[in-house]
Order: sequence, then C-alpha cells, then structure tokens
Amino acid sequence: MRIQRPIVPFPGSLALWLATAFLVAVPAGTLVAQSIDQEEGEATEASDDGQDAETRALDSTATQWSFQFAYQSMPSYHADTLPDGSTRAPGLDNYVQMRVVAPVPLKGFTLLPRLTLRHYENLRTKESGIGNTELFALVIPKSWDWGSGRMGIGPLVTLPGSSKVARDEFGYGLAAAVVNGSGNWFYGVLLTQSWRGVDPNTLPTGSSDTNPLGIAPFLNYKLGNGWYVGNGDMVAKYDWDSKKFYMPVGLRTGKVIVKPDGSTWNIYAEYQTSLIYSDYPGSAVENSFRFNITRAIPAF
Repeated sequence: MRIQRPIVPFPGSLALWLATAFLVAVPAGTLVAQSIDQEEGEATEASDDGQDAETRALDSTATQWSFQFAYQSMPSYHADTLPDGSTRAPGLDNYVQMRVVAPVPLKGFTLLPRLTLRHYENLRTKESGIGNTELFALVIPKSWDWGSGRMGIGPLVTLPGSSKVARDEFGYGLAAAVVNGSGNWFYGVLLTQSWRGVDPNTLPTGSSDTNPLGIAPFLNYKLGNGWYVGNGDMVAKYDWDSKKFYMPVGLRTGKVIVKPDGSTWNIYAEYQTSLIYSDYPGSAVENSFRFNITRAIPAF
C-alpha cells in the first residue's frame, strides 16, 4: 500500500523564495546564455587548498561562499503496517530550501557556518510553513586539513518553526564531517545529533527529546567535462528510542560549470527512495525528486 499525491507547482506564497535564491548571484538566464564549452576547464587548476574548482563545487566543507536553492517533492510514501500494528504515517509533501555557507578563515582554523532554511507543504491538511531552521558551525583546525580533504566538528542549533509542519521550540546538538578526494572520486560523511527541535521528516512528535542520529554519507564520481554522478542528499537515521534504522538510497546526476574567476555553478537532479525502513517508526519515502542550483565563490 502506498500514499500517492499529485505533484503541484510552487504556491504563490513561495515566490519570494525563488526571487531571493537568484538574487544572491546572477540571473539564471545569464547562465543559459553563456557558452558552457568555452568556460569549462578555464579555472580548474588546483587552488591553495589542493582542490580544483570542480571538486570544490562538490565539497560542502571547502573554504568558499555557497548559496543553494533546492526544491524537493515527495509525492508518495510507504504506508505499510508497523510492528505495533499501526499504519506508518506519511511525511510532508514538498519543500523549498535555501542554504548559505559563509566561511570565516582564521589563523589557526576555519569556522564554517551553514544555515539551512526550509518552507514545507502538507497537501493532505493544506498546511504550510517554515520548518526548524538549522545552523551549525564546523570548526576545522589547520592540522585537520590535508588539502584533498578535511574534517571538523562544531555546535548545531535549530530554531523554532511553524507548529503546522515542525516543532515550535529550540534545539541543540553537534555536527561533524570528514571528506576526502582521490582521483575522480569525492566522498565523505556528515553526522548530526540534536535534541528537542527536529526536522519534521525524521519522526512524528515523540516522547523523547533525543532526535535520531543523522548519518549522511556521500559519494561522487566525476565523469569529465563537469558532469558527475553521486548518491544524492541521502540521510540515514538511527532512532535511539526504538533502536531502529532507516536508510534511503538515491542517484544524483549533475554538472559543474566553472567560471574564469574560479567560482562555480552546480546544477543537479536526483531521485531517492527508501532502502531499509520496515521497522523504523518514522515516515519512509517511496518516491522523492530534487532539483538544485548552487552558486559557490571561493573565499581565498
């Protein structure tokens, strides 16, 4: 059994999100009008941190300003019966995401704050609103940066969201990441653990303040000419209360466009579904589609 909902266009209330996303860089029409073939390869030399521009575009821990706009639709969820006899509750239907990374290079370390803001929709109840805004700041000591990769750890906070689609309370926790590149491969993992305020796609409002551990592995392979494939924005979850595990699986196809000044555009589309979910008490997406545009500008 599954829950199927129609995919609907962006509501008018989200027009401001769309406008803001493209004002942070240059109009999208400029991107289309320029010759991609002419620009590719003009700024792919390794920078001071040992990564070329194309790899930096795939690296969320690189020392660069990043402005991301994404739209994700989740039109269907698994609605099977859970071990306790209840029917698995569906998650929300879609969201628009804005994410900004603003690095602060210091003498002994780099501070890497990342702010994620989402607007969710629930078509079943015809409700929508801002989710729990997430802010974390990775601290990356110079000794933890080996050029082709790095690792860092730092605090995480979530701000109250609309009670219609999120928790109306503050949350707190930790985030940690390790990434590395080797040849055409770029891979790593991001871990997040928070308490109280939680993303609405993890679990329904539960009895515990401890949210599931978020495990976000990523693996990308560069195909050449800016094209790449990867596993997408998949976040596995381990629920401490039920001791159950959820793991999605996805496929991303994208293209990195390198500008002469070393800045980049990263444009991708991805599909995701659930791989391990039978005993997990939260929602389990059956079909999810994502479209993303990211503008990155080196900070060094």
